[in-house]
Amino acid sequence: MARTIEPDCRQCRREGCKLFLKGERCTSKKCAMERRPVIPGQHGNSRRRVTFSEYGTQLREKQKVKRMYGVLEKQFRDYYEDAKRMKGIVGENMLSLIERRLDNVVYRMGIGASRKQCRQIVNHGHIAVNGKRVDIASFRVKVGDVISVRENKQELEGFKALKGMKVVMPKWLEFDTNALTGKIVALPSREDIDPDIKEQLIIELYSR
Repeated sequence: MARTIEPDCRQCRREGCKLFLKGERCTSKKCAMERRPVIPGQHGNSRRRVTFSEYGTQLREKQKVKRMYGVLEKQFRDYYEDAKRMKGIVGENMLSLIERRLDNVVYRMGIGASRKQCRQIVNHGHIAVNGKRVDIASFRVKVGDVISVRENKQELEGFKALKGMKVVMPKWLEFDTNALTGKIVALPSREDIDPDIKEQLIIELYSR
């Protein structure tokens, strides 16, 4: 299975913003963007202002979103191609498709602290969709799907700590922290997704 092996904090520094790849660490003083908010490499501390061409700006936006969701290039391009075939705005369709990845849904429900951790939770077979074990992180959920931590896994230490906690949910999701079960009640809209993402730049890049 292909995966990104570049250090998480280095990815945040490269994109110049927090991608929240390491859970609680990203909100603490230990966060690399708090301690050293410069691009990685020997020229990172240079006072020279970095400027990008139009293409460079588009590329950086695409790389940022890919790293944020933990998606590699081929998968990301496939989301774009699928979005083009759908009705509506291509950029918003693409983000909606990525949001519906099972590992992201598990993250949005608060089952894991980061998307990377949630990807591992799914890959290890701890999650069920409509009562059936699913271990594919890119599995695409749909409205009405019931997502749950499998019963024989709910006594694991990490899941026991979740029970009874109050978690703020996006409006397209429901989640019962006592039963560790949630439901997809609607498709994610643009308002439910990070407003800092400039999806139009990505569409322009792929449209070249």
